[in-house]
Amino acid sequence: MRRALDWLHHRSGFRTGIEKMLDEPLPPGTGWPFTLGSVLLFLVMVQLLTGGVLTLYYAPTPDHAYDSVRYITNEVRLGWIVRGLHHFGASFLVVFAGLHLLRVVVFGSFKAPRELTWLSGLALLGLVMAFALTGYLLPWDQRAYWATTVTINIAASAPVAGELVATMMRGGAEIGALTLNRWYAAHVVLLPGVLLLLIVAHVFLMRRHGISGPIRERKGGRPRFYPDQAAKDLVVISLVAAALVTLVLAGMPPLERVADPTDANYIPRPEWYFLGLFQLLKYFPGRLEIVASLVIPGATFLVLALLPWIDRGPHREPRKRPVIMSGVVAGVVALVVLTPLGWRDRPANAGTVRGEWTLRETAGQVWVGQANCARCHADEGVADPLGANPVSRPPDWLVSHVADPEVIAPGVRPAAEVNERDVAAMVAYVRRLNEGNPPPAPARDVVLPAQIFARHCIGCHTIDGDGGTDGPNLSHVGLERDRGWLRRWIARPENVDPDAEMPPFDRKLKPEELDAIATYLAGRR
Repeated sequence: MRRALDWLHHRSGFRTGIEKMLDEPLPPGTGWPFTLGSVLLFLVMVQLLTGGVLTLYYAPTPDHAYDSVRYITNEVRLGWIVRGLHHFGASFLVVFAGLHLLRVVVFGSFKAPRELTWLSGLALLGLVMAFALTGYLLPWDQRAYWATTVTINIAASAPVAGELVATMMRGGAEIGALTLNRWYAAHVVLLPGVLLLLIVAHVFLMRRHGISGPIRERKGGRPRFYPDQAAKDLVVISLVAAALVTLVLAGMPPLERVADPTDANYIPRPEWYFLGLFQLLKYFPGRLEIVASLVIPGATFLVLALLPWIDRGPHREPRKRPVIMSGVVAGVVALVVLTPLGWRDRPANAGTVRGEWTLRETAGQVWVGQANCARCHADEGVADPLGANPVSRPPDWLVSHVADPEVIAPGVRPAAEVNERDVAAMVAYVRRLNEGNPPPAPARDVVLPAQIFARHCIGCHTIDGDGGTDGPNLSHVGLERDRGWLRRWIARPENVDPDAEMPPFDRKLKPEELDAIATYLAGRR
């Protein structure tokens, strides 16, 4: 072995490189605050390794992205651990990048001659946030889709080139397959390449100028990176790794239902590290939104970039830099206050699985039973469960399949005429199954109204947050109208109000159907 290593050293000089890396002399007093850089390097390696494994199974298309993430989590051996390490590792990376930035500012480690080291570190922080944004879309669930929509809308609000940037981010006029491909390519190809180059540049600059060391100069011998500082780094990295594994073992946050671009009622929520900015948007409504979304973050980043030239004094002690430290305290307080406010200021159903089934989903459950879908599918536990494939199919495919299932299963005929709203109800029902909610047995007096509302009314009216907005919200219509008035209005609106824009339904609905929907709506209080 010695002869082999001697041969390798003679050809490569690896021993010299190792000695140069490990024998770096450090300023006296260098200690625990300077372990954060090594922790960040460890977390970057975790992200790159786990991300590489995830790419072996992930499919970056709207039809398969959601199912591939579920497959990784539920079917791949140890897949849930790999995904958990990648998911929680992103949060750890953001936290320790922020702590490292704070340590550098407080210690004045950005001062000359370390200006380029500081700028490369800021660029790395920006890359970390870019990784967080691009990775957020990849699960292709509701939360990912709508949070990305908000992000692109913020980019579009920028003056001059905003719409151009938004179009490049979308890959077209709408978020779709090209958007997912672009964000995936950025996340796994472009950003990692730039990240590695910047890490090399940052480490090179740090080694060239040396570690700034403690705030006050201390006397004594100059310790070496190995074993003095390396031992401290190993201790902190071990604690961080233990905390990361603990979170993973506690369980991943569940996927929400698959992305639905038609669900305009969904309330998007960002990841926790963007909640402060999300809360800030609420204080600048309308045209002032650009102040919170672009002006304040842009100004903050610009001040940070210019900090070595703003704080040019010779002192590194915080008490001798009152202006800079006041700004640091104000920024930390704002972040600490806004983030919990953003967490608390959320609707009861935001980012969570809904409890009550909507009329559309109930109608889908009834329709699936009437269409005899159970001959080939079941809610769970069979070779081709309902929740396995339909949600990944476009609506036109589902319409064709349900209208003529004999193409796949000869001898099977549809139980009833089908239209796009029937299919939408079926898809809504299947998506609720995918959330893990057992289908309730619908009340007898709700079955028929659910079918009527899902087929004829949902395009214009909303009940409990589901439906269109062209007509009035009917969630509590029973407080204002009785059953008789509602029946007359639904049957012949012009007989109640000559200026009514709603079409009559006396020829589309049977008398018993008119009675059922009027009775149901009158009970909505």
